[in-house]
Amino acid sequence: MKRKLLISSLYNEEGLPAGRQGFRGGGYFILFFLIGCGFLFGSLIFAQSKYPADSVLVSSNSTLIEKAIILPIAGWQRLSHNTRLLDCQFYPSCSQYGAIAIKENGIIKGIPMTADRIVRCNPSAFFNQLHIRGGFHEQDGRLIDHPTTHLNASTKKSPVVAGLLSAILPGSGRMYAGRWFDGFMGFLMVYITASSAMDASKSDHSYQKSFYYSMAGIFYTGEIYGAYRTAKFYQRQ
Repeated sequence: MKRKLLISSLYNEEGLPAGRQGFRGGGYFILFFLIGCGFLFGSLIFAQSKYPADSVLVSSNSTLIEKAIILPIAGWQRLSHNTRLLDCQFYPSCSQYGAIAIKENGIIKGIPMTADRIVRCNPSAFFNQLHIRGGFHEQDGRLIDHPTTHLNASTKKSPVVAGLLSAILPGSGRMYAGRWFDGFMGFLMVYITASSAMDASKSDHSYQKSFYYSMAGIFYTGEIYGAYRTAKFYQRQ
């Protein structure tokens, strides 16, 4: 009887050694993350001037935390800048926009700014650019949209009301400011990340829960900031 209890304590219900199931969820995540960071650090050493985010990443003006946040952006650019399939319609691109926003504004404001840009990078962006009479990049015709906006503040919609609306119902603040499709995309991003976080809460994988809850929080705060910015700047000039 004692022998059976000992054996059952060493193996789980699937017949695997105890603790191995947890390793499959969290251990492999850490392993792939470390491998990816190794490749990325190697590419940074040998190609620091090739990708736009590298200049921000190696800048002495960026803090260590900011560099850690910008590191995945630099990794993404090593993929997106080597294929036309992942070209961004904005100038600067969403990844570079995020790197600049984090460097110039810090992570507390820069990360929501990045989430806001990702939401706005949708099929309605070209028409929105025409609506506000925004500029186009001379070399490739991309939509000019810098973190530090060159647009004048508008008095047509209240930024505070827009922000409060999106805090209550993500996306509604953008809709109030006149950008219905942006509002829909914002709501969709918050819904997907929040529902994924709730699903992950039912499992024992703490890394998945941390990741999805972080993403939900980022897109939620990005919605509030994005609604405020839309009402303040992205109106017809």
